[in-house]
Amino acid sequence: MISAQGIRLIYYFYIVIEFILNEKLIRTDKPGGMPLVDFIRYEAGLTGTKIGCREGDCGACTVMEGSRSAGKVIYRTIVSCLTPLALVNGRHIVTIEGLNGETLNPVQQAIVDHSGTQCGFCTPGFVVSLMAQCLSGDTANLSKMLASVDGNICRCTGYKSIERAVRQVWELTRLHESSSTVAWMVEKGYLPAWFTYIPERLAGIGNQPHESPVNTIIIGGGTDLMVQKADDLMFGGIEKVRSSSAPGIEFRDGKCIIPGTCTVTELLESETLIQHFPNLGKHFSLISSTPIRNMATLAGNLVNASPIADLAIFFLALDAEICLVNGEDTDRFLPLKKFFKGYKQLDLQPGELVKYIRFSLPGRDDHFNFEKVSKRQHLDIASVNSAILVKINEGKIEKAHLSAGGVAPIPLFLAETSHFLEGKEITYDTLLRASEVLQQEISPISDIRGSAKYKRLLLRQLFIAHFIELFPRKSELSSLVQILQADEKH
Repeated sequence: MISAQGIRLIYYFYIVIEFILNEKLIRTDKPGGMPLVDFIRYEAGLTGTKIGCREGDCGACTVMEGSRSAGKVIYRTIVSCLTPLALVNGRHIVTIEGLNGETLNPVQQAIVDHSGTQCGFCTPGFVVSLMAQCLSGDTANLSKMLASVDGNICRCTGYKSIERAVRQVWELTRLHESSSTVAWMVEKGYLPAWFTYIPERLAGIGNQPHESPVNTIIIGGGTDLMVQKADDLMFGGIEKVRSSSAPGIEFRDGKCIIPGTCTVTELLESETLIQHFPNLGKHFSLISSTPIRNMATLAGNLVNASPIADLAIFFLALDAEICLVNGEDTDRFLPLKKFFKGYKQLDLQPGELVKYIRFSLPGRDDHFNFEKVSKRQHLDIASVNSAILVKINEGKIEKAHLSAGGVAPIPLFLAETSHFLEGKEITYDTLLRASEVLQQEISPISDIRGSAKYKRLLLRQLFIAHFIELFPRKSELSSLVQILQADEKH
């Protein structure tokens, strides 16, 4: 649940925040909106965690966050520059110093062996990310090991040496089959022995009751608000909604219900969701980076109201419905495509929060795809993104839902193009005519992500790409792309 009302006034509000920082129990009354990286460096004196962009891009400030789940601790990477101190209440935070032992652990040694340090500024973030992947126990796949550092940028362009180091870590861990990853890593010297006592220690902290002030800011992951309003949040009352006790994704009566507090990573970890969206991992790999996916919530992505919000585009194509709740616990429902009213304007009444979204799960005859183009392939916002759901019946499109971002002031549901497609066969002529309808529905502007003309051309290509991806046997569709490209040159 995320508030979209913004900061109305600065409210000085202090509670005691408890968490474990490496091996040490922390009890602090510092402001809940204080960035975790500042506490780590300036209050705790742990300067291995670096400050780079303060926007969650570079990964220099990466730390591990551990939270209790079913009697054990689950560790994920987060960027501490975008994490308000209030959100780590009751958690275990591990910095690079917390991974140090009497000798280098195997991850640190691999970086040294392959000269992956370069200037060294980014190295702590890489080590923490790799260690978190090792702690997950999911080390059999080399591509996943490499993807674990997708949120870390090396300023010295030392990527090949870092990749070789990752491969060495993978060779050391890929055959691990212990029932307790933490115990195995402690035994092998990857982790200090005190890691084994963290679950019991976390059980007794972070449970202090407190009353929230009237002007408390509701925050999920902080990945957007901490960029836009960091100074205001520093001394504002913060109420977190990201919680391990929050309700999870539900599936009933052919529908999927996703709470607003759900993170992108939790979507990726849903086996049922993956069964219905086999390419979910590929699609979501284009959304931000591993640490940001670990933090960012569904509701936050929606109420940010960005015209290129990836999850908004994804769920618009699924014809999702959004449930809003007010302070009196009264639910209000509306189609997601009606939630966005104008640039940064939402159909969200004062005091309302995003409770959940729901949509019908794709059936056997439904075909779904998501496409995104940005200046960088990963860890970047879209220039243009698009998603589509089509249902095929007897060779014709019975139902079509097409969405696009970056081509209008809002995440756009392309109602006219969708309607045009219905009842038609997927042919060269259908898509050519549909792309003309599409051009009448959009109104892109030139900005830092590209010119208006470029965005028009890009969406046209992504529209065709949907059908090439979903129906690869229709060879005539590929020729349409070539003809369109030839037209662009003229």
